[in-house]
Amino acid sequence: MSSFGDLMAGPPPTHLPADPAEEALTAGQAPADVVRRHPGSPAAWAALAGQAKEQGADDVTVYAYARVGYHRSLDNLRRNGWKGHGPVPWSHEPNRGFLRSLALLALAARDIGETEEWERCSSFLRDSSAEAADELLGGA
Repeated sequence: MSSFGDLMAGPPPTHLPADPAEEALTAGQAPADVVRRHPGSPAAWAALAGQAKEQGADDVTVYAYARVGYHRSLDNLRRNGWKGHGPVPWSHEPNRGFLRSLALLALAARDIGETEEWERCSSFLRDSSAEAADELLGGA
């Protein structure tokens, strides 16, 4: 037995810490208000993008909110040991802000005709969590 472990295994799953905005969102506070208090929160930006989409906002607005959530997520993932690839499980609830932001970015990219970004983001979502991709993209 080698002291190097399984060299063929991929990176371990990333489990983000609890998002401080999640409690306010769960309590029904307006996503824009939560973003103002927690601008680094992927969950808050995902909620804002989701709300904009549900309310029929312009696709570019949804895209912009989702892109901020995605970039805040990448910062958060890197701070927590993520090396640019590997599983980010949907089953770990604090990961859901990232996964929702990524899904909303993929969908918004598709909606504005940004095909390459749609393909890249939807593949990234599936690679991060097939369960999230099925839940958030469905048959898209």
